[in-house]
Amino acid sequence: MNESNFTKEEEFRDSLATVTKEGKRKWVFPKKPSGKFHHARIVVSIFLVAFLFAAPFIKINGHPFILLNVLERKFIIFGIPFGPHDMFLFALTMIALIVSIFLFTVVYGRLFCGWICPQTVFMEMVFRKIEYFIEGDAAKQRALKNAPWNAEKLFKKSSKQIIFFGLSFLISNIFLSYIIGEHELFQYIKDTPTEHFSTFLAVLIFSGIFYFVFASFREQACTLVCPYGRLQGVMLDQNSIVIHYDYKRGEPRGKIKKNSNQISGDCIDCHLCVDVCPTGIDIRNGTQLECVNCTACIDACDDVMEKVKRPKGLIRYASKNGIETGKQPIFKPRTIGYTVVLVLLVTLISYILATRSDVELSILRTPGMFFQEQPGDKISNIYDVKIINKTFNALPVKLSLQNLQGEIKLLGNDLNVGPQGVAEGKFLVILPKSEIKQLKTNFKITVTSEGKTINVIQTAFLGRVN
Repeated sequence: MNESNFTKEEEFRDSLATVTKEGKRKWVFPKKPSGKFHHARIVVSIFLVAFLFAAPFIKINGHPFILLNVLERKFIIFGIPFGPHDMFLFALTMIALIVSIFLFTVVYGRLFCGWICPQTVFMEMVFRKIEYFIEGDAAKQRALKNAPWNAEKLFKKSSKQIIFFGLSFLISNIFLSYIIGEHELFQYIKDTPTEHFSTFLAVLIFSGIFYFVFASFREQACTLVCPYGRLQGVMLDQNSIVIHYDYKRGEPRGKIKKNSNQISGDCIDCHLCVDVCPTGIDIRNGTQLECVNCTACIDACDDVMEKVKRPKGLIRYASKNGIETGKQPIFKPRTIGYTVVLVLLVTLISYILATRSDVELSILRTPGMFFQEQPGDKISNIYDVKIINKTFNALPVKLSLQNLQGEIKLLGNDLNVGPQGVAEGKFLVILPKSEIKQLKTNFKITVTSEGKTINVIQTAFLGRVN
């Protein structure tokens, strides 16, 4: 049976399910979902929301577990500090993240959208749950919207909007704590808004944006704004696993009729898969831009199939080719290509992290300089030193010669490198002429901080042989 036999018309692909032909918004009242997939998403969402709210307040050795200070280019990821000097590593990580999203989309469709995306998690698992609690299920919400304004409607609508804005304000402050840290956040809260007016104004603006998205814009953020949904059409193919309606098993649709010889498919056309959809689509029409793979239609259909004593899985995670042939090939050329690139990136990032030192330093003889005559029958060379401190602590540095009799004289202040800071300086290595046996003398400089050896650098001293 050809798929065109059950899709009615392809006109639905030319318009959005939430917009009328006149271009007006069609408000969606999804029925309250339930089922094994929904319960699994609740567990995942609780973990994600708990992690989001707790992560800025977790400390490791007195420092944040996660800090994303984009203004000062200071980042702490899982307790590991990253500064401006680590931007290449940050860029590699972002590339790896994008490639991983591409890989998961090619293989598993919009799994990210339905299970992990903050928009979906907050909308369906937080704000929508509050709405169900205050206004009731879809039928009650429609009735309340069409009801005249009275005390009950005013109370429910106003209380919902107040809670929505309060949550939006809380979320904005949580995101702010990721940027400035929890200590600074609490200090801002203690101070008056006028003391940090620009920050307070930014929080209010973002609170307003979050409130608008979750209270009004809702599914339009996924279908009109989010670029990932648009990319889906490019990345998906016939073997990508998305939420599919098994039209071969379900068609022709029809109500169950007793004592009838008419042969019909498993779909009883109950419309529940459409009623529970938060973007208002009919999954039976096939893969669509608006589908975020939230699994609500799977749970609704499975519940119906169980009641009518037919096999579950009429709507399920599957590919188009999987439904056509009954086979699901996973490893395709494009999948293998993304996997190879991702493995290489992860390997490179892991190697860099494993070999990454807390302090990075270089000592080089100043270019263009030979040697200088010094009093007391001594000569000197001038060197450049650069120290990058990748730790949270200040780093006082001392230099000493290891295998030569001589002295090191700093030109300027002592070498003290601040947390996540960079220090550059110059110093002289002064040697007695008796130590100079050849034009180029190799020697080592020991770099220490608070009695601990940080590194030993080998360099060369140029001088005239007596």
